[in-house]
Amino acid sequence: MLTQTVPSQPIGRFAPSPTGELHLGSFTTALASFCHIKSLGGKWLLRIEDTDIERCDRQFTDQILLDLDTLGLHWDGDVIHQSERIDIYNDYLSSALLPLTYGCQCSRKDLARYWAKEEQRQADGDGNNKTLNKKCYPRCCIAAALDRQKHKLRIQLPNYQIGFKDGIQGLQWANPQQTLGDMVVRRQDGMINYILAASLDDGLQKVTHIMRGLDILPMTTAQISIMEAARLPGIDQWYHLPLICHDDGQKLSKQNLAQPINICNPSALIASALQLLQQPTVDTDTPKNMLKQAIAQWDNTPLQGKQQLSSVNA
Repeated sequence: MLTQTVPSQPIGRFAPSPTGELHLGSFTTALASFCHIKSLGGKWLLRIEDTDIERCDRQFTDQILLDLDTLGLHWDGDVIHQSERIDIYNDYLSSALLPLTYGCQCSRKDLARYWAKEEQRQADGDGNNKTLNKKCYPRCCIAAALDRQKHKLRIQLPNYQIGFKDGIQGLQWANPQQTLGDMVVRRQDGMINYILAASLDDGLQKVTHIMRGLDILPMTTAQISIMEAARLPGIDQWYHLPLICHDDGQKLSKQNLAQPINICNPSALIASALQLLQQPTVDTDTPKNMLKQAIAQWDNTPLQGKQQLSSVNA
């Protein structure tokens, strides 16, 4: 008798960093990821990415949770705080990822001096005439066997093309070694880098669908590489949303002083964000009923191929 494999339930997630309150851009990402995964009958997880203890604040975490709850974006399961999972990340750095990581003592000034010397060598005709790729770390410390506990850690990313299908931006190819180089995954002070924590948690939480902002797209091949090296399940579907921008094209972000969302009228805010996402209009109602309708008619098609969406009132 043949047994039939039951497909696993889709799992999505929203993973804000509490360095400020939600603004229209981050709320729109939350709304899109929620409606999309729920339209597939999936779970929507909430993860607080707060490894940067210098910039993250508990009051922002509390406000994010309050805003999402008020707006009807109810997450499944417990909220995960990355600041409480540092030992897990360090365990991976000491086990599965150990062969790919090494200590590094190079400062930004050290690297600036290194590249200045290389440029001078090229100008003097002593170089190999290859274009200098200053985006990538030149591996000055890879053979130095520096104390891993006293120095920052870098991870060696593969030097070959990696491709993946993005449900919004189309087929993507990139060589992570050439575009990102050996990324820092743990600072000298012990702080875990975003891409390491996100990659490990997505695998450990068995996330299958990731919908996030287009600004994270360049790091996707690094995430794929880290998850594979850590022997964690990969992501089934990627979706990188167009960035929400001002009329001048500047991305809406905390760094650009984007205003926090106002949840005094949650229904109006949901309607505005759905319009920004070019979704069909929903009836003005309670957040619960508006989201139910938005989920039922969710469609990625209007977003496909778009790099940015303009918000007049952001």
